[in-house]
Amino acid sequence: MDIYSACVAPIAPVAETAPAAPSAKPLEAAVQRGLQVQRLGLVPYVPTWDLQEHLLADTLAIKAHNRQAEAAGQAPQPTPNHLLFCQHPPTYTLGKSGKPEHLLLDEEALAAHGATFHRINRGGDITFHGPGQLVAYPLLDLENFRPDIHWYLRALEEAVIQTLATYGLHAGRIAGLTGVWLGWEEGAPDPRKICAMGVRCSRWVTLHGLALNVNTDLSYFGYIVPCGITDKAVTSLQAELGRAVPVEEVQERLLAALLEQFDAHVISMPTPAASPLPLAS
Repeated sequence: MDIYSACVAPIAPVAETAPAAPSAKPLEAAVQRGLQVQRLGLVPYVPTWDLQEHLLADTLAIKAHNRQAEAAGQAPQPTPNHLLFCQHPPTYTLGKSGKPEHLLLDEEALAAHGATFHRINRGGDITFHGPGQLVAYPLLDLENFRPDIHWYLRALEEAVIQTLATYGLHAGRIAGLTGVWLGWEEGAPDPRKICAMGVRCSRWVTLHGLALNVNTDLSYFGYIVPCGITDKAVTSLQAELGRAVPVEEVQERLLAALLEQFDAHVISMPTPAASPLPLAS
């Protein structure tokens, strides 16, 4: 079972007050809600994708073992939950439902802008990653939390909404459009997206995640049709506040909000030196 969710998704309408995501259902104490958090810094896109796939494969292998163990009357092993924070060099990614024509640059122009392009296995259309953008990749076994992909997406959104609130920004949701927006209220004259999301879920283990524009160079979005949406703008914390914001500061605030939304705790926090990924040049 693979589930894909996109930048544009048929979600239920959300009230104008942007309510909090529903709380997770109570689970037995044996369920693993610890997050292994890695702060990777500025790293190339493909090795980070490979790392996600490696962690996913390890978790799926444990789940396959557990199915056999339970059939034999044996106790299952706890499955891990990972959270990767990083930034990427200029990169465009196209999801499974995306349209190639939403990238407005050819290979020569991509190279001239120092950017790369990758087709990937998340939901959604095209988006941009670059320095100054905080990317979070939660690799969670939702059976440790709540096996509901819509609940998961709303919880991610709520964590971003709460993070932005600490900067005095009133962010929210737009019905039918996954992600987090400013000017989201009905009838607002200037809706603008500050956080894009695209995920994959395999046997209830999540992959990919969210991209929050902090000090992102927004000019790169001018070379795509972001998430396939033609009538709305893109923004960043820096653009909204009129000043640069340390990405590491936003990262820690987002971590706290994610822990709250998922009723989780950190169980290990490897240092950047322990990262298996090369740093981006």
